[in-house]
Amino acid sequence: MSERNVSMADVAAAAGVSAQTVSRVVNGSPRVDPATRLRVESAMEELGYRMHRAARALRTGRTHTIGVVVSTLATVGNSLMLEAVNDAASTRGYAVALVSIGNESVGSALGRLRDQGVDGALVLNEASALAHEAVLPQGLRLVVVDSPPDARYTVIETDHFGGARAATTYLRELGHETIAHIAGPADSYAAAERERGWRAVLAEAELEPGPLERGTWKAASGYTAALRILEASAPTAFFVANDQMALGALRALGERGLSVPEDVSVIGFDDVEDAANYRPPLTSVRQHFDQLGERAVGALVGDIESSPATAARFLVPALLTARASTAPARRLR
Repeated sequence: MSERNVSMADVAAAAGVSAQTVSRVVNGSPRVDPATRLRVESAMEELGYRMHRAARALRTGRTHTIGVVVSTLATVGNSLMLEAVNDAASTRGYAVALVSIGNESVGSALGRLRDQGVDGALVLNEASALAHEAVLPQGLRLVVVDSPPDARYTVIETDHFGGARAATTYLRELGHETIAHIAGPADSYAAAERERGWRAVLAEAELEPGPLERGTWKAASGYTAALRILEASAPTAFFVANDQMALGALRALGERGLSVPEDVSVIGFDDVEDAANYRPPLTSVRQHFDQLGERAVGALVGDIESSPATAARFLVPALLTARASTAPARRLR
């Protein structure tokens, strides 16, 4: 049977149920027994039935589309986060409409998405700080990834502060006292939280914060930042706000004739797949992008398909993975 000729009646006959039951499955109604739902979905797949989104939107008042707002697609973190969101949305039968804001305000981007008929929207990563400061469109269900607490929406957040604390504490336990930090952009909430965790550990140890330089999340900026730090000081360790900038820092250290970890230890953040294949393999703090995407989409879809939820905040742990780029400070060897 060709895909275009498959109807709900065909699916109902194949599954041994009524057309009304098929309609309930198509529209995501909770009034379907799980075993029956599975039988209907199996029949849909076998027959090649595809739901017509426009027709379903007319029946339900929902488009089964969520908007996603990002500031850029050029960073590894944003790309991984978007992939996780798209996967989580797809498994729930939702499409994704993407807006990269450029010079546009978050409020304007969300307004455009609302006008396009999305059922709700996510704001990701660097754009989150802009959402916190923005006038938001009325009536749009919203979840923000990595944002200060805000009564207007639910926040899903990596524990950036806790991850940075763990990284800096690990370096302190290895005997390092002068710990430099290559931070992310000043307008990034995640970067600010990672810097705050680094500062907190040093303050508790009654140590002055080591030198700090900012980058743009990209490897080239980590390279430049590390060179600036090395021109002015001689830290025994670097805590770098993401793995890409840590890669640049490794290059800078090598060009200065410094061995990692024999002379200087380096820790990154994100623990991207390639981090284990850096030279040396990079100690890093793991961001669970799949969990972030799943939780963010789950919270938004739950809000869309039931009564609007009270704004909440959920933390996803960030755990340190130790590899060969860290070692005890030289004087302890």
